[in-house]
Amino acid sequence: MLFTIGQSEVYLISPDTKKVAIEKSFKEISFCSQGIRHVDHFGFICRESSENGGFHFVCYVFQCTDEALVDEIMMTLKQAFTVAAVQQTSKAQTQLCEGCPMQSLHKLCEKIEGLHPSKTKLELQKHLTTLNNQEQASIFEEVKKLRPRNDQKENELVISVLRNIYEEKQKDHVHVGEAKQVSKHSVLVHVPSSAPRFRLDMLKNKAKRSLTESFESILSRGSKARGPLDSSGAGDLDSSISSTLSSTSKEPPLCEKEKDKLPTLPTENAVKTSGSVGDLSSDADDAPLEQSATLPQQSFRRRANTLSHLPTASQESLVPVETSPSVPQRKLMSDYESKHSQQAGGADSPVKTRRHSWRQQIFLRVATPQKACDSPSRYDDYSELGELPPRSPLEPVCEDGPFGPVKEERKRTPHELRELWKKAIIQQILLLRMEKENQKLQASENNLQNRRLKLDYEEITPCLKDVTLIWEKMLSTPGRSKIKFDVEKIHSAVGQGVPRHHRGEIWKFLAEQYHLKHQFPSKQQPKDTPYKELLKQLTSQQHAILIDLGRTFPTHPYFSAQLGAGQLSLYNILKAYSLLDQEVGYCQGLSFVAGVLLLHMSEEDAFKMLKFLMFDMGLRKQYRPDMTILQIQMYQLSRLLHDYHRDLYNHLEEHEIGPSLYAAPWFLTMFASQFPLGFVARVFDMLFLQGSEAIFKVALSLLGSHKPLILQHENLETIVDFIKSTLPNLGLVQMEKTISQVFEMDIAKQLQAYEVEYHVLQDELIDSSLNDNQRLDKLEKANSSLRKQNFGLLEELQVANGKIQNLEATVELLLTNEGKLKQSIVTLEQEREALLKAVEEMRKKIGDADEKPLLTRQEHMDAD
Repeated sequence: MLFTIGQSEVYLISPDTKKVAIEKSFKEISFCSQGIRHVDHFGFICRESSENGGFHFVCYVFQCTDEALVDEIMMTLKQAFTVAAVQQTSKAQTQLCEGCPMQSLHKLCEKIEGLHPSKTKLELQKHLTTLNNQEQASIFEEVKKLRPRNDQKENELVISVLRNIYEEKQKDHVHVGEAKQVSKHSVLVHVPSSAPRFRLDMLKNKAKRSLTESFESILSRGSKARGPLDSSGAGDLDSSISSTLSSTSKEPPLCEKEKDKLPTLPTENAVKTSGSVGDLSSDADDAPLEQSATLPQQSFRRRANTLSHLPTASQESLVPVETSPSVPQRKLMSDYESKHSQQAGGADSPVKTRRHSWRQQIFLRVATPQKACDSPSRYDDYSELGELPPRSPLEPVCEDGPFGPVKEERKRTPHELRELWKKAIIQQILLLRMEKENQKLQASENNLQNRRLKLDYEEITPCLKDVTLIWEKMLSTPGRSKIKFDVEKIHSAVGQGVPRHHRGEIWKFLAEQYHLKHQFPSKQQPKDTPYKELLKQLTSQQHAILIDLGRTFPTHPYFSAQLGAGQLSLYNILKAYSLLDQEVGYCQGLSFVAGVLLLHMSEEDAFKMLKFLMFDMGLRKQYRPDMTILQIQMYQLSRLLHDYHRDLYNHLEEHEIGPSLYAAPWFLTMFASQFPLGFVARVFDMLFLQGSEAIFKVALSLLGSHKPLILQHENLETIVDFIKSTLPNLGLVQMEKTISQVFEMDIAKQLQAYEVEYHVLQDELIDSSLNDNQRLDKLEKANSSLRKQNFGLLEELQVANGKIQNLEATVELLLTNEGKLKQSIVTLEQEREALLKAVEEMRKKIGDADEKPLLTRQEHMDAD
């Protein structure tokens, strides 16, 4: 598990499931401590809410690999808590009111804290001079009444009386900021400063401002929809809008209007004279006329202010018409389409209006028009009255016309209900199946997207379609893990290219072919511990692994997210290998090798292939702590340069540039730390095919093909910078040429010879550094070890001679038995010949007789 400490929280992440197991903020942690008896443990106590609304405390205890890791965690937690507390206090800077009575008392207490009673008394007397005469008199009376024995008691008494006075003052005190706000709102709203009334007026003003803005936006949209207007009409419209908004802003609250005023409707003549006849329709199906809240002069706000009609210049007063009492309504904007239909109704049609309750008006604005409503003929009898009768609350709502009667729903029978249940259950089952299929599709899409993210690199050698078919044919061969394929065919296929989307499977295929070719595995084979079992254990290398996670392919999208899916999978592989190979553990460079494998296959397969490269291919030798094999590899590379590119070797030696300055990362990371991923993938293709020899070939080919450019540089810095920086960023054509050269090289014998040379030179170096006595001691030790080996060999020889004698005796016995068996075979053959002769004679005798059935029976006997 990964224990991560953030700025204000701690996380416990499970690398197996790649999920956060525990997430706690610093506010929830009340106590944190390290173990006393078990120093490799630590824990913390958290407050967690319970189901019944309260809370309870839970203790979390964790075990680490060693005590040093716990110390580091506790130190980090302490620092994180301190930093978080400082940041929290800096954010929450309290704004104090300097005029608060309690604030002045607090300052006085801070001033007299720690002073001698006599000096404290002087400070209190100074402070009392700032009070008014009545307060000073009350304090004096209290002190005189109680008669304190000394200055200390008197000071305490004065402070207590001051506290009571300031507490009484604090109740009526208004803070400086609040006083400004109250005065500001009192100017705007002209209401008393009581808290509930103040809040109500604030909300009312906000509503008026939002209503004004919404009217302006609606009118601006309406003006755009109607097209350009003439200047006089536009002026009238602006004046009408301004009058409407001003009247709206001056309206009293809704509750007051409902108490004091009733809505009024204009008569037909008044509407005609006002010039807004087109706003009213003669049909009963049209939208109801919306009424405005009456102004104090009981005037009527014309509908010319809506979108569908431009106001005229006439502003004649309208005569209100008496109506039956109903719920008062506020003016609302009707939509453009209803007004357009109203304009088409004609100017001379009688006015038909209908009163609605405020609930019905809200409903009409949000309800979808019902197509199956009654015809308007139902209300034809009321067409002469100028208004429609009140609507029954039981009638269904229809925005396009009057409302029809409600049809009584018939009760369903048990059979119908049962069928409905069946239908609902079937639909639910189908929905569940569809959800499962959607989840599968989503998972497959995520896998494809994750795979595309992994293979986000540019290919060096594009794989042709014919070569891809060859690979697919070999991969799809049944029982391929037990079939030896032609080596030349595989070599040719790898040389022509490897399809990127099949690369991981091809690497596993090449590993299987290697196992078939080498039936006897190497002596150094790890324990066959399952991968999942290794993940459950703890490793001492986890700190080094976590540090290198962010450095491994930092620009690749799969590994760039901190503790994302890529980094957690890489952590799991490296952790499992460090537990499997205790001698190597973890070494820098392994993360790049595991990362390249992880980009092309699953996590567990990548671990198996890493184990194959390290143990079967022998790469683990160069990661040992002594790094002896890496030194041998550097010597071998220098010898290759000396034999194949003498001028380049001399140029590097002249500037004292050894291969360890530039080639060590090549061998430890298989070129993955510096070169593009497409090139690295081709190196891994050859690595699975040819082993560690491919690394030497690639290094030699890179240096040899860029020899002219390297020879141009004349100092150590520029040469090393060119090899480390410029060389990996050369073009794809040059890299493809390098890969093709590698397939034509064969340096296996040279590498073996150079390794022997290294050991011989090392022995000579050791011998040359010793004096005569040391050489004598060394020879005596070697002689004694050789004698012991001779004695052991003699014993083995005697045992072998005894086995040989026993085998010779058994061979003699077998030879005698063989002679006896040969004699018995000869006698049996003679008996067989005699019997055959007797059979022939009997056939002749039987042939002379006429008993055919007997002859037939005899023939059957001969056949048997």
